[in-house]
Amino acid sequence: MLKIEGLTVAVNGKQILHNINLHIKPGEVHVLFGPNGTGKSTLISTIMGFPKYQVTKGKIYFHGEDVTNMPVYERAKRGIGVMIQRPPTLRGLSVSEMVEICSREKVDIEKLARYVNMTSFLNRAVNDGFSGGEIKRSELLQLMAQNPELLLLDEPESGVDVENIALVGQAVNYILERGTNGFERESLKVRREHRHKAGLIITHTGHILKYVPADVAHILFRGTLSCSGNPQEMLECIGHQGYEACVSCGLLEVRA
Repeated sequence: MLKIEGLTVAVNGKQILHNINLHIKPGEVHVLFGPNGTGKSTLISTIMGFPKYQVTKGKIYFHGEDVTNMPVYERAKRGIGVMIQRPPTLRGLSVSEMVEICSREKVDIEKLARYVNMTSFLNRAVNDGFSGGEIKRSELLQLMAQNPELLLLDEPESGVDVENIALVGQAVNYILERGTNGFERESLKVRREHRHKAGLIITHTGHILKYVPADVAHILFRGTLSCSGNPQEMLECIGHQGYEACVSCGLLEVRA
C-alpha cells in the first residue's frame, strides 16, 4: 500500500531524514519509535504532503502511484488520513461542518459522534477550548468520516488520560476495520489476511499498542530508519537499554 524508496527530506534547508526505505502492506499496522527530534513527525508529514517538508531525493508511492509531489488534498482524496499532535483551532467552523467536509461519502455524523463521545461538541468550533483528549476524539471523528485506507497517527496518546486512550484505541480500530469492544460496524472482526487498511503510528510510551496491536516496529534514530522488529520486543529493548543500544545491537530484524 505504501512504498517509500530512498527518501531524503529537508526542512528550511536542513536535512532531517536520510535515505528512508519503508514498505507497508495492506492490512498491516507499523509503529515508529525514536527519541525526540529524530524526524518521526517529519516522516508522517512528508507522507501526507505538507508543503514545509521538501523531498530532496527518493519517492513515495501509494497503491503503486507516485504521490511524491502530489498536494495534500489529492492524497486525502486517494485515501491517506493523518492525526497530527497539535491541530489548529478553527473558529467559525463547527465540528459537524468539519466532519461533513472530511467525509468521502455520506455518513451519519451523529452516530459516528456517539462512538467517540462527541455529540455535545458537534455545534462547537473545531478544537476551541477543547482538552487534549477532546482534540484527539475530534480528530478521530473526522478520520472516521474520511474513512482512509492508510492511517497516520502522530503520538495518539499524547496529552490523553487513561480513559481517553482506550477510546482512542477503539476509534483507531474502527477506522482500521479491526475488532473493537462496543463499536458497531459490519465486517469488523475479519482475519488479518482479508484486511486491506493499514496504519503507521508514532508513539513514545507504547500505551496505544495495548489497544491497537502492531505487526512491525521501526526505530528512527538520527534521521535514519535504523532497525525493525517485533513491536513488544523492541519496546522492551528500548525501555531497558535505550535507543542507541537497540539500534547498534544488530539483534532486531524484520520478522515475517
